[in-house]
Amino acid sequence: MSQLSTNQKLMTNWRWWLCSLLFVATTVNYLDRQVLSLTYEEFIKPEFHWTDANYGTITSFFSIFYAIACLFAGKFVDWMGTKKGYLIAIGVWSFGACLHAFCGWGTALWVDGVESASALKTLEAGSNIALAVSTTSVYLFLLCRGILALGEAGNFPAAIKVTAEYFPKKDRAFATSIFNAGASVGALAAPLCIPPLAQKFGWERAFIIIGALGFVWMFFWGFMYDKPQNSKHVNAAELEYVQQDDAADAAEKAALAAEKTIPFMKCFTYRQTWSFITGKFFTDGVWWFFLFWAPSYFSNQFNAPTTSVLGQGLIFTLYAIVTVVSIFGGYLPKIFVEKKGMHPYNGRMLAMLMFAFLPLCSLLAQPLGVKFDTPWWPAILIGIAAAGHQAWSANIFSTVGDMFPKGAIATVTGIGAMAGGVGSMFIQKIAGNLFTYAENAGSAFTFLGFEGKPAGYFIMFCFCGVAYLIAWCIMKSLVPKYSPVKG
Repeated sequence: MSQLSTNQKLMTNWRWWLCSLLFVATTVNYLDRQVLSLTYEEFIKPEFHWTDANYGTITSFFSIFYAIACLFAGKFVDWMGTKKGYLIAIGVWSFGACLHAFCGWGTALWVDGVESASALKTLEAGSNIALAVSTTSVYLFLLCRGILALGEAGNFPAAIKVTAEYFPKKDRAFATSIFNAGASVGALAAPLCIPPLAQKFGWERAFIIIGALGFVWMFFWGFMYDKPQNSKHVNAAELEYVQQDDAADAAEKAALAAEKTIPFMKCFTYRQTWSFITGKFFTDGVWWFFLFWAPSYFSNQFNAPTTSVLGQGLIFTLYAIVTVVSIFGGYLPKIFVEKKGMHPYNGRMLAMLMFAFLPLCSLLAQPLGVKFDTPWWPAILIGIAAAGHQAWSANIFSTVGDMFPKGAIATVTGIGAMAGGVGSMFIQKIAGNLFTYAENAGSAFTFLGFEGKPAGYFIMFCFCGVAYLIAWCIMKSLVPKYSPVKG
């Protein structure tokens, strides 16, 4: 038996335990994000007298504040270190998630004439006091979403840094797809647990219960994570496997040991950074649009609220499709590299092009849903489109590890996440205002045979369908072939 085979048999697999922990963190991350969208239409909207424009303002603010936080989160993780940086990030976002529960109490305390939070829903719609409640509650939710965004901005920079530390380049997209699947699993679990929690205990307790999960995760992270060379759970064989790329390039290994970083502003001088920025700017908002608006879409368009069996089944089906397909998305480049002999970056870009075609399914969601008068076609087609995003996302994150030295990975990831947040801000704000305008205009607002709010939905689905192909073409023009940054 060869020495290599012996090492593989004796190799520990601690990296996969950490990958599982990253998966759980990302799942909690998306559960916390989705509490608002799953309680909006039935609980929060009537209680605080909101419109879709109000909701669009809150989701767009979350996006832009998340974007600003991402700009610094990566640098913060590089500076603080992966262990402490991740702990701080999830502690902040869990606190922000729980804080949402007190917005009703704060609104009643702030607005004169409101005796208690329970009286908010009984106010006369359109009255001055209802307007005051709406305005005040929006500001309080903005504060809570800001704290949530501040902490959540650290999740992906920290997670990507962990995969770069614990996985060789050929495995990173697969590892990323596994922990990134937490986004779809969180979205999958959310409709099964959040609406029932809100219905039984109130929407406030739903925020608290889901938010508290992050504090549990912090306990496990505290004693499970160390850098691979310092971890008592990683043996020599696994360490050699993890660092196989370094052994092939002595100069890169020396740079890793020094943990050199690229100055923040200098990152913007590289075409590779702008390629990543472009990919995130055009596509992140599509995922967030589906995440924030799908429950409201099914409730408004097909009378399937999240508290109904049908509404929960639709959201579950949508994200079940996402979960299954997205994991294969990270494995496809591995096939290209190991079976076809392609360079990891070229394999990743080819996979991204293939996945960029899946969101085109969203172009058919509204027409088929209306033609057959069923929400199942939109649920399936949006699920395929969202799966395309998650598969795309796993690969675009890994391009950062391909191109940049490890000391700069979290910084560049944060910059790209900022760009994604800015793109999402525009999409959420436009969607909220568009839906409110289209609903008020009724049959006077038309688009390709649809009238009123359905026309607004179709406009948004059209953009979501083509965004990825536009992004891929620009990325490819910026970085036509593999070109790593030396720092």
